[in-house]
Amino acid sequence: MAKNKVNLAPPRKRGRQVIRDERLIHATCVAIDGRGVLLRGASGSGKSDLALRLIDEGAKLVADDQVRIAGVGRKLVAHAPRTIAGKMEVRGVGIVTVGTKRAAAIALVVELTPRARIERMPQPQSWTCLGRRVPKIRLDPFDASASAKLRLAVRLRPRDSSADERTPAKTGGRNG
Repeated sequence: MAKNKVNLAPPRKRGRQVIRDERLIHATCVAIDGRGVLLRGASGSGKSDLALRLIDEGAKLVADDQVRIAGVGRKLVAHAPRTIAGKMEVRGVGIVTVGTKRAAAIALVVELTPRARIERMPQPQSWTCLGRRVPKIRLDPFDASASAKLRLAVRLRPRDSSADERTPAKTGGRNG
């Protein structure tokens, strides 16, 4: 494997030893231009709704509702649990099968937040999981421009922005 490539394969066991950290979290993950975007928020906050709009615009689903997060080197990699891989709940329609990406290194975390609680000019923030930090922004998923803002935020991030431990940033929220 090339030096700068990240192994996106699901975690494996070597004998009885798991070779990397892993956590299951309540979130949705899509890949935009191959880069993972983790959508976090309470149940009913608009994760699947925003993900569906992003998928309609060319993103690929990694996981809906539950995301396996694995620590791989300095990165966090998202995978779908096998039981829900390729499936997405679309409110009012049901469970549907959509185009997927098997795994994606998480480049950005989006905390879904009501518009009134979003700062116009926010300070840089990050989300920490399994000892690794990822840049984080807050968006109202129901704003008409939410998917455009999210795509812009992904494009503005350096290609290797996930888990950059050298960049000081505020840590928002709890781990996982």
